[in-house]
Amino acid sequence: MDRADDPVRAFVFKHRGTLLALPALALVAFGKPTRGSAAAGLPVAVAGEVLRCWAVGFTGATTRADRVTAPELVTGGPYAHVRNPLYVGNLITALGFTIAFTGGLTPQRRALLASLGLGTMVAVYATIVPHEEQFLERTFGEAYAAYKEAVPALGWRADGAPDGRGKWDAGVIARAETRTFATFGAMLAALALKLRD
Repeated sequence: MDRADDPVRAFVFKHRGTLLALPALALVAFGKPTRGSAAAGLPVAVAGEVLRCWAVGFTGATTRADRVTAPELVTGGPYAHVRNPLYVGNLITALGFTIAFTGGLTPQRRALLASLGLGTMVAVYATIVPHEEQFLERTFGEAYAAYKEAVPALGWRADGAPDGRGKWDAGVIARAETRTFATFGAMLAALALKLRD
């Protein structure tokens, strides 16, 4: 069976938002933020969201589909530096909120929450990235193979890949990122409430 047709990977891709909400809920439920941890973590979380928005400005609303779709191969903007800027941005945001929410916990509990949360994200992305790449290989053939060879999946190519394709559209961010902004806002509200306790 072609991995792109793997029902488990397709299921995880379709439900990635719900699966990734679980670590956020655990942070809210079990976290114990301090003013210092919030001050340290929030800039990291915002940096992750900025990277995500930069990527969405190039890929558009297709990032919200329940199945893998790509009307064109985008290799410009953040995609010139890393193949999965949305996921890197999400991991950075999650790291920031983990720092923010766990400052008042014991080192063991902090490590446990961080491991469970970030580990869940890594497991989800390790499942869906090959699923997406199979689709991109079938759809764009040699163009995607060359791109994949030039740009790392999770690292950062400082000089950017040559021949960046794609057009930036800031207007698509508000349409495509409504859920992400709502989740980010809910996490900020939960952090503020927990800081008041």
